[in-house]
Amino acid sequence: MSGLLGARTCSSPGEASDLKYPLGTRLREPLTEARFQQLFRDEEQVQELPTEPRGPRLCRMWRRPASACSRRGAWRLLQARLPPLRWLPLYRWRAWLLGDAVAGVTVGVVHVPQGMAFALLTSVPPVFGLYTSFFPVLIYSLLGTGRHLSTGTFAVLSLMTGSAVERLVPEPLSRNLSGIEKEQLDAQRVGAAAAVAFGSGALMLGMFVLQLGVLSTFLSEPVVKALTSGAALHVLVSQLPSLLGLSLPRQIGCFSLFKTLAAVLTSLPRSSPAELTISALSLALLVPVKELNVRFRDRLPTPIPGEIVMVLLASVLCFTSSLDTKYNVQIVGLLPEGFPQPLLPSLAELPRILADSLPIALVTFAVSASLASMYADKYNYTIDPNQELLAHGVSNLISSFFSCFPNSASLATTSLLVDAGGNTQVRGVVVYSGTLWQSSHLLCPKAVLACINISSMRQMFFQMQELPQLWHISRMDFVRSGGITPDCPFHLPSILCIPSLYHGPTLTVLS
Repeated sequence: MSGLLGARTCSSPGEASDLKYPLGTRLREPLTEARFQQLFRDEEQVQELPTEPRGPRLCRMWRRPASACSRRGAWRLLQARLPPLRWLPLYRWRAWLLGDAVAGVTVGVVHVPQGMAFALLTSVPPVFGLYTSFFPVLIYSLLGTGRHLSTGTFAVLSLMTGSAVERLVPEPLSRNLSGIEKEQLDAQRVGAAAAVAFGSGALMLGMFVLQLGVLSTFLSEPVVKALTSGAALHVLVSQLPSLLGLSLPRQIGCFSLFKTLAAVLTSLPRSSPAELTISALSLALLVPVKELNVRFRDRLPTPIPGEIVMVLLASVLCFTSSLDTKYNVQIVGLLPEGFPQPLLPSLAELPRILADSLPIALVTFAVSASLASMYADKYNYTIDPNQELLAHGVSNLISSFFSCFPNSASLATTSLLVDAGGNTQVRGVVVYSGTLWQSSHLLCPKAVLACINISSMRQMFFQMQELPQLWHISRMDFVRSGGITPDCPFHLPSILCIPSLYHGPTLTVLS
């Protein structure tokens, strides 16, 4: 007690604090780093280092990645951006060259009529479908990671682009246009389609910079099949006027499917008997040939090119019988020789086509990545989704300079390429290019091209057979696959809700 009392009565400068702590107990001072060094590490006097100026520090941080980049790292980066540098040294010349050459010629021959047919869906002259079937193939061969992927025109993108072109450059109410007016209208529509391709390519390049290839993991098979099956339905309805020989304006906007059906039924008495006969004969040839190719794919050395045979026969018949003058049969006409001069698309149209380019870019990536992943798993190799974004973005961006419309992987020609024995992106590019060059002088009725469009959707229509299996596996997948069309924004088992075509696929893919 005396000690405690003495502590209380001790005079010191801190008497005020003694009143606050009557028993003489005080709070411990904060233990700083300097106090710690003084108490426990007296032998090590740590001096404070001077602060380094910010300029040299930033320079050292800038030089660090440069010094870490080695020759091996640069070579790996180059191989990642140019995939042929990786697989071409391992190419099996004896085992793969013949199959690639046969597949290249076969797919090139099919691309000619199919490209012209899909150009009609895009509302541009058929020759631009040939351009779109040529330039993207060469670019994707250098940048793509899908060895069994065939790029070019695709029905879904052609429909979406055609809707945008018709909205941006509508046809005048007076349909009796002179030759000069028709050329001006076609030039404006070609420019609008090229601007859409430029915009979608730029958006895919932006997605590549942001490394959004991971989105491919969210693309389920039922969603992709629902999108393509709904597109097949719209392709069928949109080609009915050409099948029947009816000259009808293209319907765009909400409920375009039903508007087209109503217009066709109203104009049915004015159908052309000649074009109706041509359509019936074309379908009678194309459908059995495709069925034979599927059933005897293992026995046939190469699939029967029914499309090119039909185009040649129809062109010869139209040329010898003058069907266009005697029976008013709508024909493609003579195609110009060579390739167009490189031309930058009109950048003034970009704000107007941005709403159309975004869904087209998403559908391009969705279909291409899904198809590439499917065949990569089948043949035991891997793809890079981010590199696929780069490949398709550059492909659309550069091909737009040559008046091409949006392109992507094609379901029909990819399946044909695999059946024909294709193994890599080599597949006879030179022979394929020569085929496209020599086949640019075809004269063909538009009804035949419409039949090629419909017959190429055969595989997509057969996807509906999987609905009973999906019902037992997942009711949600059944609803997503069974009742949507490419322009239905909600997964409902009904096609009554149909807004504009070019906004629907985005919501379908993202959902």
